[in-house]
Amino acid sequence: MLPVSFSLILAVIIGIYILSSIKILPEYERGVIFRLGRLLPQAKGPGLFLVFAPIDRMQRVSLRQEAFEVPPQDIITRDNVTLKVNAVVFLRVIEPRRAVVEVYDYRYQTSQFAQTTLRSVLGEVELDDVLAHRDQLNLRIQSILDQHTEPWGVKVVNVEVKQVDLPESMLRAMAKQAEAEREKRAKLIHAEGEFAASQRLADAAKILASEPATIQLRYLQTLTEIGVEKNTTIVFPLPVDIISGLAKALQRE
Repeated sequence: MLPVSFSLILAVIIGIYILSSIKILPEYERGVIFRLGRLLPQAKGPGLFLVFAPIDRMQRVSLRQEAFEVPPQDIITRDNVTLKVNAVVFLRVIEPRRAVVEVYDYRYQTSQFAQTTLRSVLGEVELDDVLAHRDQLNLRIQSILDQHTEPWGVKVVNVEVKQVDLPESMLRAMAKQAEAEREKRAKLIHAEGEFAASQRLADAAKILASEPATIQLRYLQTLTEIGVEKNTTIVFPLPVDIISGLAKALQRE
């Protein structure tokens, strides 16, 4: 009776051990296995597989894209403007084995590299470039980070400069600059209008000079417009030629 009980207990223990050794990983995860401390050539998963503890030790690695925010960094641009800039880094693991073996914590390491790279890249450009050419700066930061993280099996998918905080004095200076730029454009447009009007007047004067009868027609049209408005006073333009003709006749007499 005793041997039967011992065999049953042993079978139950073995069954529990096998059941505890069964691991199931979803499609977006891989299991990096260390057997007696040595890394196996291939990561396990997805699906069902066995991990025989304590001989094997498994570490889960997610292959999904992750995002983390770079803390705000104090940056001095090339034209000596102080900014506070933060960013967002998007990354994903390409090689799970290297992400576990080559680096202690790839998220922390990438975050530290992102902070230093953000300060160094934005410190080499002027304020106008930071505000106007943000896409180019994002690509440059991404390229630098990707070079650092490639040996770990981590791919930096994208980097986005999230927010740029300017000092209050710089905001007022930029507002004055924008206002001055608007006034400049308004004056240029007004000058162009005056120039075009003067050209039209010169062309009209040439036509009136070539056809003297057109001046009389303009007089009559002006009188008609004044009469429509029902004014009590009518100013009638007297041609200079008539006055000069009367003056010559008086001199002859």
